[in-house]
Amino acid sequence: MTAPTRRLLALGLAGAAALTALTATVPATAATPGPATARAHCPQLSKDVPWYGDNRAKLQKMIDERGTCSAHPSPDHRPGRMRSAQPLSTGPRPVAAFDWDNTVVKNDISDATLAWMVRHDKVPRPKSWRDTSPWLTAAADRALTRACGTGTPGRPLRTSTNTACADELMEIRGEAKTMSGAPAFAGEWNHRRTVPEYAWVPQLFAGLKPATLTAYAKRARAENLAAPIGAVQTVGTHKLAGYIRYYDQQKDLIRTLKAAGFDVYIVSASSETVAEAWSGGVGVDARHTIGIRNRVRHGRLTTTIAGCGGVKDGPGEAIPYVDGKRCWINQEIYGIKGAEAWRKQDPAHRIALGGGDANTDVTFVDDATGAHLAINRNKDELMCRGYDDADGRWVVNPMFIDPLPRKSGAYPCATKGYTNTDGSLGPVRRPDGTVVADQQDRIHG
Repeated sequence: MTAPTRRLLALGLAGAAALTALTATVPATAATPGPATARAHCPQLSKDVPWYGDNRAKLQKMIDERGTCSAHPSPDHRPGRMRSAQPLSTGPRPVAAFDWDNTVVKNDISDATLAWMVRHDKVPRPKSWRDTSPWLTAAADRALTRACGTGTPGRPLRTSTNTACADELMEIRGEAKTMSGAPAFAGEWNHRRTVPEYAWVPQLFAGLKPATLTAYAKRARAENLAAPIGAVQTVGTHKLAGYIRYYDQQKDLIRTLKAAGFDVYIVSASSETVAEAWSGGVGVDARHTIGIRNRVRHGRLTTTIAGCGGVKDGPGEAIPYVDGKRCWINQEIYGIKGAEAWRKQDPAHRIALGGGDANTDVTFVDDATGAHLAINRNKDELMCRGYDDADGRWVVNPMFIDPLPRKSGAYPCATKGYTNTDGSLGPVRRPDGTVVADQQDRIHG
């Protein structure tokens, strides 16, 4: 069963100023966005929700420049995922895209869901551990088989009482190694398109019905939202965050963007089914939620992951991860297919606002033409680009809950701030090829 293809329906013009802002032919790297068109009726970000410095004003300026400021588009022209095989124009409606974990919420929904499932014996036993990922090492296969035992495929692992099994699952997910320290994944992959331990979590869900996984994710969601800020949970012997919170600032920003006529998308490296269980909390529906997409066969999730940009369905070689997020945005939002989906598009076919917190988000956030929102979690490439601020449109903000203190030392932008496709590190470069100088951490808790 193939997941429905996301498209946007063409919308009628919402005003010449909005169309001009979206389709401008000036380079997206211009130092300033140009004069804003004053619209007194544009929705305003709440002044009761604190942002760092003048970040609220910067974001409001982008909304005033790019928004159609039409809170009620014609019902005949509503955006959404379509089943038509023909790509549809996005028209003048601007797009905003956000990463999810630690960008829209505090903490990680994949960790929360997997932890809940492990504590409640909900992870189905695979036929063999090597079936879950072609990159899984023999050492990881042996460790999982030894810790989790053998039994009927599809039956739940007894991880609530089997501490060794729970530990191997959580260590491989979190550290990409076994409890003995052996690498859990090996082989070749494009390090700007995927990472095996990210793809492996949705692959652990194989055998479940999508509705069942949704129910588990909602149970984990309720538990983590109810837990106090700072709560810690124990899974096996692993300690990890036991709470999640929606950021008030991002809820308000998304609400304001939607009221101003933006299409708002979530683009996450979590399981799409899990992300859909959470995105409604900020008013984003399943049609506007992009994640790692398991293919479904006979009504159940499989280990096969949907591909992007000409990369075929398979083990997860093209998930929403670094350059993969650009590919999924181009493919699913703008209808750009094949190898072209991996390339940076003209300003008319790029998002207006991108928001992220990690190097996994840097490509699509950098692609934005109106504002690049970077939540500071001390991630090298993202912060190198944010502090370099090559086009004058970067908006760097500390984490909204428990912000990190100032990073000790400089970000190594000029030498090893950029991850190459083979996993090696190199300098961060601007579009013109010049190297970004090392940057000091300036915006922090």
